[in-house]
Amino acid sequence: MITMSVEGRLGARLVPCCVWLGLLCLLSTLPCSWSQDPLNVGDPVDADQGAFQPQSALSDMEFSSIASYRGPGNNDSRGNKDLPILLWWSGGLFPHFPGDTERIDCHTSSCLVTRNRKVQLYRRTSSIIFYGTDFRAYEAPLPRPSHQTWALFHEESPMNNYVLSHSPGIRLFNYTATFRRGSDYPLTLQWLPSLGYLLQPVAVSLEQKNHWRREGLAPIMYMQSHCDVPSDRDRYVQKLMKYIEVDSYGKCLNSKPLPQYLEDTSTATGEDAGFMSFTARYKFHLALENGLCQDYMTEKLWRPLHQGCVPVYRGSSSVADWMPNDLSVILIDDFPSPQDLAKFLKALDENDEEYAKYLQFKKPSHVTNVGLLEALESREWGVNDMSKPNYLNGFECYVCDQENTRLAAERAYRKAPEKSPPPQPKMANNSHMGCPLPSPGFGDRQDLHINDSWVQMWPQDYWQSLDQAEGLESLIRHNESDPALLWHHIQELAMRRARGQA
Repeated sequence: MITMSVEGRLGARLVPCCVWLGLLCLLSTLPCSWSQDPLNVGDPVDADQGAFQPQSALSDMEFSSIASYRGPGNNDSRGNKDLPILLWWSGGLFPHFPGDTERIDCHTSSCLVTRNRKVQLYRRTSSIIFYGTDFRAYEAPLPRPSHQTWALFHEESPMNNYVLSHSPGIRLFNYTATFRRGSDYPLTLQWLPSLGYLLQPVAVSLEQKNHWRREGLAPIMYMQSHCDVPSDRDRYVQKLMKYIEVDSYGKCLNSKPLPQYLEDTSTATGEDAGFMSFTARYKFHLALENGLCQDYMTEKLWRPLHQGCVPVYRGSSSVADWMPNDLSVILIDDFPSPQDLAKFLKALDENDEEYAKYLQFKKPSHVTNVGLLEALESREWGVNDMSKPNYLNGFECYVCDQENTRLAAERAYRKAPEKSPPPQPKMANNSHMGCPLPSPGFGDRQDLHINDSWVQMWPQDYWQSLDQAEGLESLIRHNESDPALLWHHIQELAMRRARGQA
């Protein structure tokens, strides 16, 4: 398993909606071929007529050389030339090796998947899959044919692309796999390999932790080298450090040097044994995500629970829904001020009996969250589990089966419209992403200086992302084929708003 920090680009952590047409129905007078007339294969985009490529766009050699395999429950007998094509748009993300084209046989149907952009406007290319971190409005594949759906895979931080947190951005997509439980293919527990990961015995006993305290270790550890993030976590930690001792490692708020053998940050990413032993000595871990959004939870939360340390957490507002029981994490937002939180932590540090209650979930009988257990049991993808697909391949198979179902419904409607209803449009919404405007880690925004670096960066990025989402929506609505026209459309929208026409 290859793992990278959730705050960086996606690594292949796991080894081995609606069509835009629905939005057009809402936003313009253009015909919507899925929802109104699946028989209409002549798209309203003029460029389409000359853009659909013949079979040679992906050569016969490329297709015929693909080794096919048959998954259980899949009775799809079609040859490769008859299968719909899914195009992975992000250049660095294609979950197949080697080559750039593969046949996939999924639960109920089969597809061809490729990263060959030559087929972008080919009529058999029924869906394009995007990696959210790489999705840029000014690089979107245009024009967008009316027969084509878009799928979004985005398991990383909301800070990587706030375009997706605005309604005009997320509703561009028909299928989604995000950290939100409301997405089509939820990745909420991507950083929790299994229940057994939580139930691992405490790595450093409370007796040993108390020994380290007497040796001068602070009760709390903060380890962070990714500063200036939307959650503004350093501002809060800096206030907290005024009221309680914190050993802060890394580039942000550093108060203590890391041992030389831990200076390579990859040890933290891969849960190196030396790193885990070093951090497990602390009673409390400050676990503040880089972005605040419902259901966005990373290793910052799950790792201390695994080690038998108590996370002091800020991140997902719904984190309590996923904890093993009601007493396993301390939520920063439950306290009116850093001073109140410090007072509570000092009391726990001095009371072994009360502190130990936060580790009772290590006994299976004390894992009382049925929702967590059911989510772990029911997810079809696995983490370090070779008996299950990884979530990249799982999501592309989800898209494949959905597209084959849609295309079959279109064929049935075309053959007998009086007997078969047209397929219904499907559109993502804010429950699939929908992260809020970043707010200061401590205090009110109006109290911060106008030149504060956080003020200058993240609120502006959030609102500029809305402009880009609306601009891209306008590009598609106007059938544009050049994404470089994005800035012109943004300016036009701004002028309309200024005139009160928006």
